[in-house]
Amino acid sequence: MIKESLKEAETHMKGAITALEDLLATIRTGRASPAIVEKLPVEYYGAATPLMQIASISIPEPRQLLIKPFDASSIKNIERAILASELGLTPNNDGKVIRLNLPPLTEERRRDLAKVVHAHLEDSKVAVRNVRRDMIKDLREYEKEKLISEDDLKNGEEELQKLTDRFVEIIDVLGVRKEKEIMEV
Repeated sequence: MIKESLKEAETHMKGAITALEDLLATIRTGRASPAIVEKLPVEYYGAATPLMQIASISIPEPRQLLIKPFDASSIKNIERAILASELGLTPNNDGKVIRLNLPPLTEERRRDLAKVVHAHLEDSKVAVRNVRRDMIKDLREYEKEKLISEDDLKNGEEELQKLTDRFVEIIDVLGVRKEKEIMEV
């Protein structure tokens, strides 16, 4: 019973890590990355569609993204979506492809991005701790219903805390790596 609860907690905590990794990938650093625009919603035949589903995204130069729509008629909608986003990028289009030149980040913008990263890290830690809280509640419920002993409850809580500590450490490592990437000139 406790092992199943711990497995379930681990699965939820892994989900929080995966969500954080996806979120960190969208934060712009000094170099171009398709992840910056992949999930950008583009109006395509009346539906908001992620950019990666209607165009190929490549990196011809370290500070440039090349977006080649599968359907040339969607170029204007892609441009509109980029301009409406919070990326602060100006698309250049030649009728067939869109080029996005990524300007170098200013020191102030780097600090702002680092603050955004820290906010996302904290949100992920809260998510992991919420999983721990819910599982402890479940374990105490099991003990109250006499499904597990008091010793089992204690051991389960200790294992759960070790699991939580491990995932919080992973979050910290991801944060340090991303901050280093952002501050790199």
